[in-house]
Amino acid sequence: MSNARWEQPWQSQRQRTAIGRQALSAPVRQAFADGLLEPGTVLDYGSGRGQDVERLAAAGVVVRGWDPYYAASTPLEAADHVLLSYVLNVIESPHERRMVLEHAWGLALRTLVVASRLSWEQRKVRGDRLSDGVLTSRDTFQHLYEPSELRTLVQDVTHGACLFPAPGVVYVFRNERDRLACLARRTVERFAWQSSEGYGEALQDVVRFYEQRGRLPLFEELPVDHVPLLTKVPMHVLRRSAKEAANPARVEDGVKRSILETLLLLGIAIFDGRPRLSMLPPTTQADLRSFFSSYADACRRADRLLLKLRDDSYLRAVMRNSVGKLTPSALYVHRSAVTRLPVLLRLYEHCAAVAAGRPEGWTLVKLHHDGRKVSWLSYPDFDRDPHPRLSWSYQVDLRTLATGWTGYEGAPNRPLLHRKHEFIADDHADAGKYRRLTEAEVRAGLYRHPELIGRVQGWESELRAAGVQLRGHRLIRKKPS
Repeated sequence: MSNARWEQPWQSQRQRTAIGRQALSAPVRQAFADGLLEPGTVLDYGSGRGQDVERLAAAGVVVRGWDPYYAASTPLEAADHVLLSYVLNVIESPHERRMVLEHAWGLALRTLVVASRLSWEQRKVRGDRLSDGVLTSRDTFQHLYEPSELRTLVQDVTHGACLFPAPGVVYVFRNERDRLACLARRTVERFAWQSSEGYGEALQDVVRFYEQRGRLPLFEELPVDHVPLLTKVPMHVLRRSAKEAANPARVEDGVKRSILETLLLLGIAIFDGRPRLSMLPPTTQADLRSFFSSYADACRRADRLLLKLRDDSYLRAVMRNSVGKLTPSALYVHRSAVTRLPVLLRLYEHCAAVAAGRPEGWTLVKLHHDGRKVSWLSYPDFDRDPHPRLSWSYQVDLRTLATGWTGYEGAPNRPLLHRKHEFIADDHADAGKYRRLTEAEVRAGLYRHPELIGRVQGWESELRAAGVQLRGHRLIRKKPS
């Protein structure tokens, strides 16, 4: 397919937007991590200089790239999975964007991954207005999408079942089973199988699975190298051996974890209508058979959780007994403690992630309790900085699905955090260090005026007034000058 296939020639130097990369692009990395690109063949539609193709091939993916400038001679044929990464945003004509999206979807036998640059990058893109975007000084075009705009475009053109794994990324599925399988992989904790050379090692893996999931694995859940080792003994002997070797307390915890994760999956799966049992992944069906009296019973329990999200007083009561820092407006939780949240609050965060995408690189999640909003906040130096600065925030309103992004990089008076130990679980490796710092700051009187210390300049002023300074996570007296 060449430029001549389209109704008008390029009005910009589109090939110049194909930048060199040192790693997989963010949307392709996301799709690969979500297990979306295997098994099957992959087509990178608009592959640019081909770095994503090279890296996927090195990882064992059967992939080819096509690009109208750099790889126009590659046969443009259907593939199981088609990548359309950062293509739509460089096309000047809205009509041509729809044509390209429609053509890419027509080539996708199972899934299509669409990604675009977003409106919050506006400060990085300067130039003259052209069509509904910007023509830069390099003669390249950019139409920066709002996340909801991209979602609507993809849904309108493809009419496929969609997931939104991250802002600016949309997965489209031909088959509802594939969508639900991807949703399950993003919701249910995966078991890490170890390589085994003998029956004893393989049995130990089965025991670990039993303790983590609360049930024995299905045959199709076993890795290929385990199958010949484990089938040397009758199945009833394998079951008995695994149950005798397992720690009962861990198995009980595994049962609880599997029940909660199944309810989470059923709760967020309802966004596109309640799926039929036969459409759910075999692993989820196994969990349902093992831990619930029926599929209908599990669905009723998931529906009750969703209804409780509408009860603000109930939600606040749950937050008061949760890990994290509760303020008059929201609960803040570090990403390391998210799995410790009560199932209702995990469902709250998952619903927002399914509706509008969970951004990459977040540090804290903010669950608002006076409305239906979830925010993800990025503090890149949370581990190293005793009072980390806010880099950006991304918010989703679950009532309208409207999103908002605010960047703070380069701002002279950025928000910053105090009392870091309150955002993490008590058994976090650094909880003691963070708590000791907070206690020292309280003794020094640094928190007497909380309205002054929420931003960098006010905080530094209070440090100077108290005659103290920070050295790592220790508070020390400043030496007289």
